Amino acid sequence: MLRAAETTCKTDTGRQRRDNEDSALARAPVFVVADGMGGAQAGEVASRIAIEAFEHGLPDSGSEEERLAERVREANRQIHERSRSDHERAGMGTTLTAAYLGDGSLAIAHVGDSRAYMLRDGVLRRLTQDHSLVDELVRRGKLTEEQAAEHPQRSIITRALGPEPEVEVDTWSYRTQAGDVLLLCSDGLTSMVSEDRVAEILLAADTLDRAADQLIAEANEAGGRDNITVVLFRVEDVGRDRPADEQTTMAVAPGARAAADAGGAKRAGSTVALAPVPTRVPARPPLARAQGRSTAAPAGRRPPRYAKPLAAIVAVAVVLFLIGGGGYLASRQLYFIGTNSQGIVTIYRGLPYDLPAGIRLYETYYVSGVPAALVPHDRRSAVFNNNLRSEASATSLVHALELGELSR
Repeated sequence: MLRAAETTCKTDTGRQRRDNEDSALARAPVFVVADGMGGAQAGEVASRIAIEAFEHGLPDSGSEEERLAERVREANRQIHERSRSDHERAGMGTTLTAAYLGDGSLAIAHVGDSRAYMLRDGVLRRLTQDHSLVDELVRRGKLTEEQAAEHPQRSIITRALGPEPEVEVDTWSYRTQAGDVLLLCSDGLTSMVSEDRVAEILLAADTLDRAADQLIAEANEAGGRDNITVVLFRVEDVGRDRPADEQTTMAVAPGARAAADAGGAKRAGSTVALAPVPTRVPARPPLARAQGRSTAAPAGRRPPRYAKPLAAIVAVAVVLFLIGGGGYLASRQLYFIGTNSQGIVTIYRGLPYDLPAGIRLYETYYVSGVPAALVPHDRRSAVFNNNLRSEASATSLVHALELGELSR
């Protein structure tokens, strides 16, 4: 029977933060890391609420993935309600990566940019996908890994627990085998230490406890820009006749707010192949309002809505003129920049007018990976002015936004 025979959980404030907003739970078979945001008090509260949702075990029904996801959604509701009812906690949120180790399988539920990894046969494999602006741009081929590492907006996340009443949870299942080492961590580690170096440390350390210490030490030596939390456990075949109380281990660093009892968790039997195929991750996930380490309301303007009779008359006259003069086809060669319903910078083709009865004189041409809130204030008037542009002009400007060049 496969179980976590060696477990360690450690957290550190880092060198550039005054408070530790990370929380973690590390007791087999449930392991969770949460990285709070919204300020010292708000972020700490959000991550703690997320962990508490797992302290009483998982629901009794459903697959392992479904049971993890339900706990994540429950945590999201609690954080969102607390944020709305307590003005001092307004806007708080947290990332969350949770794992459930069954007999021969590992289920993961994930929101944000904390991560889960598996080390097997000397190879470190990432098991999660970041919900971040730069990771989305890398997946779309807009940025290279090297550009992403230096991108000025690399800390902006696009999905988190708390900001919205509902949250989309990504889940995966992987087969496990004896000898696998699993790592859950906040981005305070992965933003400072490369994946190759993480693998080297895990392979060289004689115990997971020492590996965790070294991972944190190297993150601090690299700058320690954020809180650093590391949860590690090794999968071993402990035998089916071993008493249950000997199969559960827990280890927490002194002062870590997060390690708590997760008793009552059940084990389901669903597994899939090791290949990291998400159960529910869209090939091109929609970018909702950006939830960075500090949140901001979406800026920019959508194409204007003409509700007044005079404006409607003018718009109708424009259409009649275009149709009469054969200019409508020519308008398909005109572009302007606005924002879509999710607050994402978007290139539209056509004219920036809406007619009565829902008739639009434009169509979506390209949806970028940049929330309007991230456009520098001194550039917004130049971007969101509904000026007609050529295709080259519009795409060049939006491409500069995606690369972060307008932020410099």
